[in-house]
Amino acid sequence: MADAITNSDAIDLAIINCYHAHIYYDDTSRDTAAHLREAIARSFKVELGRWRDAPVGPHPQSMYQVKFNPEEFAKIVPWLMLNRAGLNILVHPETTDAYTDHAVNALWLGEKLKLRLEILRNLKNA
Repeated sequence: MADAITNSDAIDLAIINCYHAHIYYDDTSRDTAAHLREAIARSFKVELGRWRDAPVGPHPQSMYQVKFNPEEFAKIVPWLMLNRAGLNILVHPETTDAYTDHAVNALWLGEKLKLRLEILRNLKNA
């Protein structure tokens, strides 16, 4: 069992600049992803990334990114839990360490996809 974390050991949440939700889709679920995107844009204070119809970076399939501030987290993440329409979604913080953000400090809604983490590991070690 891991040791208990004390307040002096805890990582300061101020290192989180924002959050990203990556909405994954394929040819058969692109329309569902489009409807979800429209609902997100209408309902929340977010910045929508462009459609990526092929794998990019550590992401193993097509996706778009939804960027939001920490204040929106408690609104959008529970909504995504209930309204993801069967899509797989990765939610992670954005800090100064992209590898840890994606590999360690992420949460998954739906199936956990195998990220191409070597891409981020190589960036970290560059």
